[in-house]
Amino acid sequence: MVKIADKDTYLKAMLECERPGASEVHAFYEHRVGMICTDPALMLMPWDDHLVHRGDGIFETMKFVGKKLYQLEPHMERMKRSSAAIYLEPPCSWDTISQLVLDVARAGESDDGMVRVLLGRGPGGFGIYPSECPEASLYVVSYALHHKADTVYENGVTAFKTSIPAKQSYLATIKSIDYLPNVLMKREAEEKGYDFPFCFNGDGFLAEGATENVCIVSQDGKLVIPEFTNALAGTTLMRAVDLIKGEMPIIFRGISEEEILEAREVVIVGTTGDAIPVVRFNGKPIHDVRPGPVAYRIRELLVEDLEKNGIAL
Repeated sequence: MVKIADKDTYLKAMLECERPGASEVHAFYEHRVGMICTDPALMLMPWDDHLVHRGDGIFETMKFVGKKLYQLEPHMERMKRSSAAIYLEPPCSWDTISQLVLDVARAGESDDGMVRVLLGRGPGGFGIYPSECPEASLYVVSYALHHKADTVYENGVTAFKTSIPAKQSYLATIKSIDYLPNVLMKREAEEKGYDFPFCFNGDGFLAEGATENVCIVSQDGKLVIPEFTNALAGTTLMRAVDLIKGEMPIIFRGISEEEILEAREVVIVGTTGDAIPVVRFNGKPIHDVRPGPVAYRIRELLVEDLEKNGIAL
């Protein structure tokens, strides 16, 4: 029979458990406790939080490099939109959440890292009704940022059309914690030996990657971006558009598989990697199978923008 323990015995055993990934965590905050902690053994979440067992919650992830946090305001604005879309009110003000992001990042005392904000329906039961939860939950964690190897930008990466379909429009535009389709996309990429998966909507048009946006440079030199009908509008992509719009024409429209293979460049844009060039799609070459100038330029602009406009920690 499994031992039945009192609080002290259970807590001691729990804190002695091995915690995979503990070395990656810098610092974290939970709203119920109201304090920042730097011991990952205590980074725990109530089992009955609907965030956990119902996927009833949203999140945002941003990065800091050289002790400068990037794109805090755009991430918070998108989080507000996602929160409103699922009728979820945070347990404190949005200004407080923004300040907590900075405080947690600083508490970790690391030059580079990621900060994730999780906003859930809250603990209160194992049912499905939101009314079970008297107050929303809030978790903020700072953890390690793994920079892409230089070879990723020098040699490019591979991508393929995943068998996992794009999300429904309503869900695709909400940054919900329900990332099961995204997880399955990544699993399939690993299984088939590709670096990145691309999903497509029911009309056969490109939607997005597992955690990144995708765009192409067309034969006539335009930056073509899929419409955000079955994809989330990435904060990094939209910032890249602002930065490069004076240098080349930009259009939003559907992109077919054939256009991907005919493109001058295919570029993956996201928080962690900035702009990553794709040189093969479905095993076939993209243009001259070398990273192109637009991918290089977008990354250059984003790096410069972080240095110039990032919030000092």
